[in-house]
Amino acid sequence: MIVISFVAVLMTTALNAQNLKSVSFDDYLKAFDNNERRNMKIRIPELLELYKQDKVQIIDIRTSEEYQSYNLDFMTHIPLNKLPERLGELDKNKIIVTVCTNYDRAEMVRIYLTLKGFRSKYLLDGIIGLAEYLRGNKARDFINAIKK
Repeated sequence: MIVISFVAVLMTTALNAQNLKSVSFDDYLKAFDNNERRNMKIRIPELLELYKQDKVQIIDIRTSEEYQSYNLDFMTHIPLNKLPERLGELDKNKIIVTVCTNYDRAEMVRIYLTLKGFRSKYLLDGIIGLAEYLRGNKARDFINAIKK
């Protein structure tokens, strides 16, 4: 039996994002390979570039208390424990990037979304890394770029 790479399946179905299908966790694990390992993560520069191109939807999955203490306006806040009932808010035509304080919960949610048929990644640097990255001129340049 030939196991098709999970990434290849996603890339094929990504051409018609409305047809993305859910997969079982068993099937996901059987097809997991180095390509999937690389493609499941995203770094800040790539995230910001894809956001400027309107190719990603960024989901902040932190708790409401964490979100209230600080947040970034260009992200959608859907707490981890509310995500199953709010899947309809996600855009299947975009890559869903999950973020949390560091990356542990975001990684878990990325797997959940992938199994539900979404193209998804998690921000490896976390929201703390993103906030640190977007300081000074980088913040100004990014905000100006997304306003265009």
